Amino acid sequence: MSRFNVRKVAVLGAGVMGAQIAAHLVNVKVPVVLFDLPDRQGPKNGIVTRAIANLKKLKPSPLGVAGDAELIQAANYEEHMHLLKDCDLVIEAIAERMDWKQDLYHKIAPHVAKHAILASNTSGLSITQLSEALPEALRPRFCGIHFFNPPRYMVLVELINTPATEPQVLDQLEAFVTTGLGKGVVRAHDTPNFIANRVGIAGMLSTMKEVENFGLTFDVVDDLTGKKLGRASSGTFRTADVVGLDTMAHVIKTLQDNLSVETDPFYGSFGTPAVLSKLIELGHLGQKAKAGFYKKVGRDILRFELESEEYVPAGQKADEVYGRMLKKPAAERLKLLRNSQGAQGRFLWAILRNSFHYAAVHLATIADTARDVDQAMRWGFGMKQGPFELWQEAGWLEVAQMIQEDIDAGKALSKAPLPEWVFKGPVAEAGGVHTAQGSWSARSAKFVPRRQLPVYERQYFPEKLLGEDNLPDWRTAGTTISNTDALRIWTLDKDVCPSGGRVLIASIQSKMHAISPDVMEGLVEAVELAEREYEGLVIWSGDAPFSVGADLQATMPAYVVAGIGAIEGVEQELQNLMLRLRYAQVPVISAIHGMALGGGCELAIHSARRVAHMESYIGLVEVGVGLVPGAGGLTYIARRAAENAAASTGKDLLPFLTEGFSAAAMAKVGTSAIESRKLGYLLDSDLIVPHKDEVLFVAINEARAMAAGGWRAPMKRLFPVAGRSGIATIRGQLVNMRDGGFISEHDQHIATLIAEVVCGGDVDAGTLVSEEYLMALERKAFCALIEHPKTQERILGMLSTGKPVRN
Repeated sequence: MSRFNVRKVAVLGAGVMGAQIAAHLVNVKVPVVLFDLPDRQGPKNGIVTRAIANLKKLKPSPLGVAGDAELIQAANYEEHMHLLKDCDLVIEAIAERMDWKQDLYHKIAPHVAKHAILASNTSGLSITQLSEALPEALRPRFCGIHFFNPPRYMVLVELINTPATEPQVLDQLEAFVTTGLGKGVVRAHDTPNFIANRVGIAGMLSTMKEVENFGLTFDVVDDLTGKKLGRASSGTFRTADVVGLDTMAHVIKTLQDNLSVETDPFYGSFGTPAVLSKLIELGHLGQKAKAGFYKKVGRDILRFELESEEYVPAGQKADEVYGRMLKKPAAERLKLLRNSQGAQGRFLWAILRNSFHYAAVHLATIADTARDVDQAMRWGFGMKQGPFELWQEAGWLEVAQMIQEDIDAGKALSKAPLPEWVFKGPVAEAGGVHTAQGSWSARSAKFVPRRQLPVYERQYFPEKLLGEDNLPDWRTAGTTISNTDALRIWTLDKDVCPSGGRVLIASIQSKMHAISPDVMEGLVEAVELAEREYEGLVIWSGDAPFSVGADLQATMPAYVVAGIGAIEGVEQELQNLMLRLRYAQVPVISAIHGMALGGGCELAIHSARRVAHMESYIGLVEVGVGLVPGAGGLTYIARRAAENAAASTGKDLLPFLTEGFSAAAMAKVGTSAIESRKLGYLLDSDLIVPHKDEVLFVAINEARAMAAGGWRAPMKRLFPVAGRSGIATIRGQLVNMRDGGFISEHDQHIATLIAEVVCGGDVDAGTLVSEEYLMALERKAFCALIEHPKTQERILGMLSTGKPVRN
């Protein structure tokens, strides 16, 4: 199959989704042109220009760094149609009106390049009906491409073909969306609202209906249906506010308009909830209107009350007993909820039963396999498990019997019985829809394996569903060299990666991948082994975070028992580890996904190279617990400042220290890998990977390429520091910040210690120092702070509550 080379993308429509899709394309370095109607007042690109400016204000940010908004090229349909000829992919993302979309297709069709793919980001309109407006020659290159909001963060992209779509087009687009954009692709049938919105919106409507039945409030429901239920932390109603209540109403209307009692036995539950209609009537459209099911007034969160049409105080929590129930094993959990005496427990059983029932009844029509449904709900609605996974884990036939009993008793939303395949045949015999042979296709009446495309060869350990026992588990796969509770040292087998055995992998196994003394010992062992027998070392774990830093819970008891000497010893060992990584005789690659904080950041910056997932959050955060970075982080800042100054014409070191000092003193964390690069924690030579499951593939290939290129560790050398004059300048600024009430006295004290280290202590400006010298200053500052009462308050507060203490 020839490579589909996406050199430029056009996005048609600068609304909420179109602009954010354009922003994500910029994040992954894809040139993009954003189109909209010509503005009737002022410059004709006005609509697009305002949309691009608005991207900088959105939270969470659709951009890796706000300044990249200017990389989006603005265009309008009146003046710039000729730009389409240079685009390899055209994504239409205008309002959800069939007539508007088809009218636009008539206008753009003559300008679309003959090789380009045209795709509609509709959330539920018929792709086949949309294609009828296109000339015959373009129809084979047309399909649906449904992103989820917000497109930077939501993994799911649904691809939907028409009868005329060439299979190669979907394969090419799937490869680009997966590797190029970092998304999880699910192919959906061309049915109303496709898969995720069909099941998810039906689930939200079911939830709203059961809320009325059981008389619960929105805040209690969100507490029950968020993290406790293994779903997005925003729960049901906060999620609706984020999506937009008008958008949600449109998706509901698509169901109402395109389905009927004959085509969907749950149709009776698709009525627009009265509370949703009232909120839309009042203009309370959710987060974008600053009011929806919830409204923020000052620091207070209020919830809407339909009876009074007013906002009342929110914040009520669910009964604790149901939180405990939801922690039980799946089989016990569902039985407890079903037999619960309280409204909250019975409500939870009802919404779970309804989701199982709906997914089973519609599997044959909306998806190729049960895998597609579960992946769509994981990636599009933030669930830890899809409906079929949870059902299977809880005991397939037993749960099926419970559902059917409720259907027969009239407790379910529909009288439609569960399909016969649920109780008889291969699924019943296998104990569920997901097996090592594949996932159940109700349409084909067989288990179907995962789609095999070359792009998935880059994913050694793809995200697996419950029951997919044929897929490798990174915790046990490959050849284990050494394995402790702290660290596993291993290699990939040749059947997974022909060259994988030449690169050693170290996977931290401690909680949150914290760096304990045992982890340090294991990493030193891994470096020594790699130097003797392998081409490189990759530090990687298949789950996030990369590492949250030093293990305070492991080191504080040592301080209590043996005093500050024990802490100083641990710190020196940690610093020695960082230098061992930096000067290792094989390339050491930190393969980052998620948070790399404190010592985790220091581990990364002392590696020869970093391969980071786009959603990596990197920073030195020790100030939050009243400490300074003590494992070489401040030494790195000073060294990088000297290196950057040497590459410039300026003589003054201080301007090159400013960014690094501020980042450490204010505990700044990059909110993306791109911003982490701007903060200096990633370098221009480091690689940013859009898809989290490709990070290991890229890291191993990078290690091999560096080794093949004759890579050598850097030579140790002295470098200049800013000295006492630099300290004095920074100290003066800190006094002003303290006097202005921006920082506390203890914050000032910590920041002064940071300044003393990064400037090299009480020496003349330009004095040459070594890394070891600066690390000694780090240790001294670290140990002085750990004995400080206010720092101890911060540490104990973090360990007990998980939240920083400001004192």
